[in-house]
Amino acid sequence: MANTSDIRKGLCIRYNNDIYKIVEFLHVKPGKGPAFVRTKLKSITTGKVLDNTFSAGHKIEDVRVETRSYQYLYSEGSTYHFMNTDDYNQISLQESALDSPELLKEGEVVTILFNAEDNLPLSVEMPAHVILEVTQTEPGVRGNTATNATKPATVETGARVNVPLFINEGDKIKIDTESGAYMERAKE
Repeated sequence: MANTSDIRKGLCIRYNNDIYKIVEFLHVKPGKGPAFVRTKLKSITTGKVLDNTFSAGHKIEDVRVETRSYQYLYSEGSTYHFMNTDDYNQISLQESALDSPELLKEGEVVTILFNAEDNLPLSVEMPAHVILEVTQTEPGVRGNTATNATKPATVETGARVNVPLFINEGDKIKIDTESGAYMERAKE
């Protein structure tokens, strides 16, 4: 058993007869009254996100997880296929287990969390950022740079990202997987 001081991003807990992963948390210590922890929990089984507040010192049941590296192979509809990089065993997961499947490129190495008790896959953790090639975007117009103007672009995985005007088709860009936002042009 853990308590609210052990809460951190990525921790898996058992709550309301389901397993949830903590997506966001904030320890709040108001001037008047007891401290509490505001959390955003994502259900591992359904993918539903809910907000919950735990009072300070509240006991939470954490789930022991193991992490393993897997390489993304391909997808069939909403089923994604991965291969273990150590023993080459393959597993299939539903799209709901992935945080940002639209940014997943074939061959990308991800970390999959497994429940240590029953060895079932819980969720897929993407790398912090991915480098993708821009396949389609409008050309930037010279003189439209009074502010940080952006334009929509489609990357090789089919995801749409807002990019600065100087990005052209064929450029490789770095994208933050958590927010899905453009970070910078990738260095060749």
